Amino acid sequence: MLFKELNLDARLLKAVEASGFSEPTEIQRQAIPVVLSGRDLMASAQTGTGKTAAFVLPALQRLLSPGRKDRKSVV
Repeated sequence: MLFKELNLDARLLKAVEASGFSEPTEIQRQAIPVVLSGRDLMASAQTGTGKTAAFVLPALQRLLSPGRKDRKSVV
C-alpha cells in the first residue's frame, strides 16, 4: 500500500513524499483509514513506528475539508 491509496489531500501527499516517504508503516496503514472515517481510535506501537503521522495526517485532512456537513457544533 502507498500513501496515495489512503485518499489524503494532494497537498498532504506532496508533503509526505517530499519528506521521503511513499509507503505508510503498519500503524499508519491501520490507523489512518479508521481516523479518516471519523471513528475514535486508541493504538499502541513502538517508538519510531510513525504513530504521530498516523493521527496528524487524518487531523490535517479534516482541517483541509472545511465543508463537511456531518460536523457537530458546540453548544
